[in-house]
Amino acid sequence: MCRHIAYTGASVVLGDLLVRPSHGLYRQAWAPRRQRYGTVNADGFGVGWYADGDVVPARYRRAGPMWADPNVLDLARVVRSGALLAAVRDATEAGADSEAAAAPFAHGRWLFSHNGALRNWPGSVAELAAALPPEALLRLEARCDAAFVWALVLHRLNSGDDAARAMSETVTELAAAAPDSRLNLLLTDGVTVTATAWGDTLWYLHTPGRSTVVASEPYDDDPLWCDVPDRTLLTATDTDVLLTPLKELQ
Repeated sequence: MCRHIAYTGASVVLGDLLVRPSHGLYRQAWAPRRQRYGTVNADGFGVGWYADGDVVPARYRRAGPMWADPNVLDLARVVRSGALLAAVRDATEAGADSEAAAAPFAHGRWLFSHNGALRNWPGSVAELAAALPPEALLRLEARCDAAFVWALVLHRLNSGDDAARAMSETVTELAAAAPDSRLNLLLTDGVTVTATAWGDTLWYLHTPGRSTVVASEPYDDDPLWCDVPDRTLLTATDTDVLLTPLKELQ
């Protein structure tokens, strides 16, 4: 369910990451190579990026398929950035939230995406929803599982957790409440990329001292792409990548 990608490093044209690679996110919208659940990601897409000197990212999101929007090709051709997060969506279930349900979700300096699905949504996470402060629920952009996962992560970030703790604690909490959920999460502040591999594919491509790409699947056949083991937390900058096993709840 969905494909996503994050980048941090030297400034690049967005198209060099999303469109020009032989199997970039643009192509993954209709022909993903490693997607385990679903075959077409046509229920919306989004791109978030950081301009030089501005810690708050810009976003471009639409409800339809990425390939049907000619504007995204123009943006990808001219916009440059040293950090981005983008996603194409295969909805867990039909809804009326339009582009509001398309990642990346955003708040302040953060961009976030969820590749996966919550099992038995929404009943399975009712207790977690009740434990959130009302303003966290009122801030939801959409009535979908991904937006709710983002509310949990953002609540932890706002409560003082660092990105790694917010992501890992959210995943283990959701896995306990809704077993067999798929919880590949992706978060960036424009400098660091934090991700979880939990139930679906995750890869990274690291060029030391220059850039790191983290993605649901490789966008080309470069042999330097690394497969992230399932049940793993990834933390990356343009200079380093750290993999930490996530303790699976029994």
